[in-house]
Amino acid sequence: MKVLMVASEGHPFIKTGGLADVIGSLPAALKNNNVDVRVVLPKYMDIPDFFTSQMERMAEFEVDLAWRKQYCGIEKMIYQGIIFYFVDNEYYFKRHGLYGFFDEAERFGYFSLAVLAMLPWIDFKPDIIHLHDWQASLVPVFLKTKFNCNPFYQHIKTVLTIHNLKYQGVFSKDVLGDVLGLDDVLYDEKKMEFFGAINYLKGGIAYADLISTVSKTYAEEIKSSYFGENLDGILRQKDDIRGIINGIDQKVFNPRTDPHLIYHYQNRYETKVKNKEYMQAKLGLPVGRDIPMIAFISRLVEQKGLDLILRVLPDLMAKDLQLVILGTGDSVYEQSLKDWSKSHEHQFSINLMYSESFAHQLYAASDMMLLPSKFEPCGLTQLIALRYGSIPIVRETGGLKDTVIPYHPGLGTGSGFTFFRYNAHDMLNAIERALDLYQDKARWSSLVCHAMNQDFGWDHSAHEYVAMYQELLGI
Repeated sequence: MKVLMVASEGHPFIKTGGLADVIGSLPAALKNNNVDVRVVLPKYMDIPDFFTSQMERMAEFEVDLAWRKQYCGIEKMIYQGIIFYFVDNEYYFKRHGLYGFFDEAERFGYFSLAVLAMLPWIDFKPDIIHLHDWQASLVPVFLKTKFNCNPFYQHIKTVLTIHNLKYQGVFSKDVLGDVLGLDDVLYDEKKMEFFGAINYLKGGIAYADLISTVSKTYAEEIKSSYFGENLDGILRQKDDIRGIINGIDQKVFNPRTDPHLIYHYQNRYETKVKNKEYMQAKLGLPVGRDIPMIAFISRLVEQKGLDLILRVLPDLMAKDLQLVILGTGDSVYEQSLKDWSKSHEHQFSINLMYSESFAHQLYAASDMMLLPSKFEPCGLTQLIALRYGSIPIVRETGGLKDTVIPYHPGLGTGSGFTFFRYNAHDMLNAIERALDLYQDKARWSSLVCHAMNQDFGWDHSAHEYVAMYQELLGI
């Protein structure tokens, strides 16, 4: 079975978020399940020279993008046994940064078209093209319009995975013909039309053979008006939207071997506590293993529940705890949190940055990880937190609901603390339940060890993807 994955970023070459982690880990897990999987990415200028120096030029040709002919070079390298292809065009990709440019519609329209055009040049005809998010979602549109009469492309199936429905690629109606060279027939409410504009993700949803997303709960949520981001109508028309939870690379996130940690540990609460004492000293907080430390590692944006945290900060600061925040985001949230930290330096540390090393150390140091998201398609933070024995406190939405089992005080079962309504005091109640259990060191230590034994590697998810591919191909 041959699968070509198409995405706008992938670890370790180029990364802005969780999508890159998926592209960096899932192909290897699929390969272990006898799938011939390859990946194609844009060749951005910010890809380190260490990688670009190893790339081999495979082909050069032109892509017909509306009335223009654009150069396309295809480069190839093998990384950890996986073949990666890179679409090279300096006009579109020789810039610092990945997203947010004035010609975004043209850049990723070109990328989607180049992916299809390159196939005869690389001696690889996939059974399935697996697309990720809006930047690649025009591939099924082009496949079933521009390439539908070419025998080479017949019988190729497409899967579109939605990692976050909020990001859709919405552009002026003029882009349809002037930039993409597509017929006006696609400007239809059942295809790409979107409130007087066109929507790349909607086009992908309309034309892909199968839609998946990154958790079972999110697959159902996005069919509702609350979570559907104005695409719930077309999503409800799809017969079957698959939800397959993301995994984490358990070799990278392993407190027994993690090179970022000062103290390594495995299923031993006592050794984990040494990391907290190290972090407390590092941040200038009072050092004490009995002081509960709550961490928040995230972008500081509305989706992540920052308004809930700010609402109950006075209540939290009145408790005997330490709160450590790591991340950057909206200036309003950054400033509000900075103001609070100035007046509560003994228990509140705000770190407006992102550091991979710092994040790993904070996973190991914290007793609890707060994730009060308004919505969360999957979430990797709670999976990493469990791996490091930091007990998640989460809102029951999307992947958070699917991966964190509510703690049952009578039975001693579960892996975290949850709340359902998007309400600040419901969140506070969940935090207080966690703090109460923390006082019972025997039960807390048992919960931490149970959390660390959860398996959220890629193997199970890879089996689900293979089964989905097989069903799509009828094998």
